[in-house]
Amino acid sequence: MSSADPCFADDGMLGADQARQALIDAATPMVDTEKVHLAKALGRVLAADVTSPLDVPGHDNSAMDGYAIRSGDTEGGSASLPVAQRIAAGHPGEPLAPGTAARIFTGAPMPQGADAVVMQEEVEVDGERIRIGRRVEPGENVRPRANDVARGDVVLQAGERLRPQMVGLLASLGIPEVEVIRRLRVALLNTGDEIIEPGQPLQEGQIYNSNRYTLTAALQRLGCEVIDPGPVEDTLEATRTALREAAAQADLVVTSGGVSVGEEDHIRAAVEAEGELALWRVRMKPGKPLAFGRVGDTPFIGLPGNPVSVFVTLCLFGTPFIRIAQGRYQAFPAPMRARLTRAVERPLKRREFIRVRLEHQPDDLPRALPFPRQGSDVLSGTVWADGVLEIPEGMTYPEGTALNFWPFESLLQ
Repeated sequence: MSSADPCFADDGMLGADQARQALIDAATPMVDTEKVHLAKALGRVLAADVTSPLDVPGHDNSAMDGYAIRSGDTEGGSASLPVAQRIAAGHPGEPLAPGTAARIFTGAPMPQGADAVVMQEEVEVDGERIRIGRRVEPGENVRPRANDVARGDVVLQAGERLRPQMVGLLASLGIPEVEVIRRLRVALLNTGDEIIEPGQPLQEGQIYNSNRYTLTAALQRLGCEVIDPGPVEDTLEATRTALREAAAQADLVVTSGGVSVGEEDHIRAAVEAEGELALWRVRMKPGKPLAFGRVGDTPFIGLPGNPVSVFVTLCLFGTPFIRIAQGRYQAFPAPMRARLTRAVERPLKRREFIRVRLEHQPDDLPRALPFPRQGSDVLSGTVWADGVLEIPEGMTYPEGTALNFWPFESLLQ
């Protein structure tokens, strides 16, 4: 790889890494909490560590259907034992007398005195007796008490977003409800007189409002409560009014469109009139006109207007801010690595995040196959693709170079 100056400081734009870190540093974790039942806990962010109140399992139990025995009864290499009792899951048995066996089923508590379970496939059954043809070692097919979780263990940490298996773990501990961070309220404003709602007939020059639904779905998947007052008229006064009203009822204001330099792009001027703009324009493609600041005291993120730019900038810059504001401990997921399938022969002036689909290789990193049309208006490419491959500016890259790749799935968790 050959290098060139990657900074391009004279263009007045922040680099992509700087911009992301600026948003992360500006985010303040939510402190408001509430308790929710486990049935409604999926996707919520834990407000406090969860400590186990008990051992799981609470007793030694059988890992197999078979026969509980005293392993010492097989020291001679075999044994013929009468079956003295039957123990099913949830039904404790009687102490096991020496020289006897207990029919036992998976998950059933081990009877006092027994220290091993012989699988039913390994025994010969003769009426009320079984024959074991080998020496059995202590602990065979037995799950010891606290094999999963011990009382006092911290099983989940504050800042974790609850996944299905975490909810199941809490249930296994007998915990009926958990303390979680209040949902982040995000006010979503869409600008542009040319956009109309799906279901209405298109007039010349109009387009359907995909951004509204892309952003709403993404924000809901991130666990946010979305406040949507509807489209905003393309005037400065209407934009200022909408921003003030949104800021008064939300923890974060997100807009799409109106942050570029056109005469009908009013977001920038409106934000500066109602608050402060701390960041505007990022040295990246797609999504250069990304803005960040505040409206009054409420944080503001202004996304571009093109559909792909909206989606990519939300994934790469909006979600790290939202995660920290939600009280989560990880702002941005670690990248995977994937290989370029065609060389970058001239250094880029802006960092590019191209939409790619992975082609997995048996003995190597996956290959990143680019969608053939990388325009910021081609929303279908984000559906076809698995995620984005990052091509840093200021360098050339031969075919096969390993670069950072982020799956959309990880960016929107």
